[in-house]
Amino acid sequence: MKLIWLVVILAIVVGGVVILSNQSRNDKDPLKEESSQSQLPAENSTGTEPGTYVDYSSSIITSTAGTKILFFHAPWCPQCRALETSIKSSQIPEGVTIIKVDYDTNQPLRKKYGVTIQTTLVRVDESGNLVKKYVAYDEPTLAAVKTNLL
Repeated sequence: MKLIWLVVILAIVVGGVVILSNQSRNDKDPLKEESSQSQLPAENSTGTEPGTYVDYSSSIITSTAGTKILFFHAPWCPQCRALETSIKSSQIPEGVTIIKVDYDTNQPLRKKYGVTIQTTLVRVDESGNLVKKYVAYDEPTLAAVKTNLL
């Protein structure tokens, strides 16, 4: 009887070690791939870079080519978090850069573009002039942003 219990315990321990070993190996590989993908944008078949999602800096508008959309985001806002999740899990169109602007700390930019509510997105031209504005509060998805701003 003791031998049976010893065999059962040994099988459980060995099985657990094998499962944990495989899980660790599987967990590491996707992280490495994800990390390298987020640092180095891949080129698609047309030779242009896919769209990107970046944090705001004072030089980002003039240093970024293509279509630029400012996303006035507040970390405490559920709609902002939902929109950010949608942006990160969807494919931003080629040549489009979505720039995350902190709604709470960037009052001068809010004033410049007449932003009065978080989840406001502002499409700007090469000089940073307002082209079009959209509030995604009621439909915080990248699809709604594309429909209303692109």
